[in-house]
Amino acid sequence: MKGWLCILLLSEAFLFVVQQQVNGGRGENEISQHLSNDDRRLNPPQTDTLTDEVSTHSQQDLSFSDIHAALRELTATVTEQKANIRALETRLRDAEKTAEQQTVILEELNKKNDDREIAFSAALMESGSGEIGPFTTDITLTYRNVFTNIGNAYNPFTGIFTAPLKGAYMFNFSVYGHGNPSNPSTVSIVKNGQRVVVAHGHQDRYAVNSSKGIVLILEVGDVVYVRLWSGRQIYDNEHNHITFSGYLLFPLREQEVCRM
Repeated sequence: MKGWLCILLLSEAFLFVVQQQVNGGRGENEISQHLSNDDRRLNPPQTDTLTDEVSTHSQQDLSFSDIHAALRELTATVTEQKANIRALETRLRDAEKTAEQQTVILEELNKKNDDREIAFSAALMESGSGEIGPFTTDITLTYRNVFTNIGNAYNPFTGIFTAPLKGAYMFNFSVYGHGNPSNPSTVSIVKNGQRVVVAHGHQDRYAVNSSKGIVLILEVGDVVYVRLWSGRQIYDNEHNHITFSGYLLFPLREQEVCRM
């Protein structure tokens, strides 16, 4: 029994020593690994640090380069816009000067028009006597015996008065005929192709005459003339029974016409 007891005690002692050696080696390895990890944290590799620093500086240099390029482009754009603005200002000043000059010219033209004199008066025949008509259609009468034609607005070859400026015009015309029951004497004053006023005379015997007057508002280029109606007859001689006259009462500006 004692022998077996000694063997058991020696076995337990041996196992204890082996366990201690194993635990001691494992502890040393853990301690060594722990110390190695701490050393890495406290003293990181220099290569990684330098690489990070170089990358950071490269990024900063690239950012500064982009900013400078953007600033140069912006400066060029602003300079170009300033030049465009100066050019526009110059053109605007020139346009204002031109508008002022045109205004002065128009004012001078209006003053000249205000002072312009327009008047005419003419009889139907230059010489002799005779009857005119009847015709199968209306005809424009040409008053050839011109007494007055200030401003040359009346054309004795066509019998047409053309308004040289906007204004109020006074017109007078007359008709004369021998008494003829079958052919009355009828004429009308016409503005731009439209009948406006009619002068008419009709009786069986003896002479007949009629005269009319009218004020017309005319634009530049409007035309006024006298037409003999179809189927009608008039008579004139050296006494100038049939006349056509007109004159400018006063010129009108645009705003004055609008008020009427």
